[in-house]
Amino acid sequence: MKKFALIGVAGYIAPRHLKAIKDVNNELVCALDPYDGVGIMDSYFPNADYFKEFERFDRHIDKLRRKNEGVDYMSICSPNYLHDSHIRFGLRSGADVICEKPLVLNPWNLDAIESIEKESGKKVFNILQLRLHESILALKNKVQKILKENPNKVFDVDLTYITSRGKWYFISWKGDITKSGGVATNIGIHFFDMLLWIFGDLKDSKLHFKNESSASGLLELKNARVRWFLSVDENTLPKEIKEANKRTFRLISVDGEEVEFSEGFTDLHTKSYEDILKGGGFGLECARASIEVAHLIRNAKAIGINGDYHPFCKGLL
Repeated sequence: MKKFALIGVAGYIAPRHLKAIKDVNNELVCALDPYDGVGIMDSYFPNADYFKEFERFDRHIDKLRRKNEGVDYMSICSPNYLHDSHIRFGLRSGADVICEKPLVLNPWNLDAIESIEKESGKKVFNILQLRLHESILALKNKVQKILKENPNKVFDVDLTYITSRGKWYFISWKGDITKSGGVATNIGIHFFDMLLWIFGDLKDSKLHFKNESSASGLLELKNARVRWFLSVDENTLPKEIKEANKRTFRLISVDGEEVEFSEGFTDLHTKSYEDILKGGGFGLECARASIEVAHLIRNAKAIGINGDYHPFCKGLL
């Protein structure tokens, strides 16, 4: 049985990590969050030690380590801008690290973490759960078969992801681009990772539109041209989705054919943990390409809605 610590246990994504740790029959021994609304722990690990202050958590982790009872893994569910620091803390505490997306906000942070990995002898794993989704795996296999016959084929891909958020979003750290990385990073990085994983390296990127709630552009990959649209603004939802009182819309089409992946997300964190514990997992280099793309988009200047733009951009005029 492996011992886990968790940073950010009051966060939105933390229950999926708690469930995963429980599902793989391991133990959460301690957790940290400055917000003490952490009753969710009762459903999974009521006997885990809980800390509101990092300093006390740090001391506890160090005590365990000095008694040869240190944690094996540190799971990180904290706000995006804190991942870098918390990953370093986990490695220096003698633990392997499992971190939510994005691993870091800036590509150069990966180089520093890689050095600490080597110094500590421990590893960092990123939760890239779309790579484990059955529909996405099927798409990758289909694309690979086509490319085996025609290595130079370029697929036409449209990515649309809208997940409506209320006013709170823009007051929280998620609405601060310096802390979340903005919409393209906060809600888009899993999709960028998935597309790069399936269709190959980035050749060029154009940003057509960007504001605090929406972004859209064109990615030219080795084997695909990807028109993408990401938004947390409910006003960008298609009319039929609004009329059905739904607040989320996701669609990926490849050469005009829709890829259905609206289901199957429930256990992907558990699958991620199982993969890591079996010696697999997605390390620093797996995360690098999508972090570089998100960083490029975040710092790009929008060229306007012209050229080969995503059709949802018309609604922004």
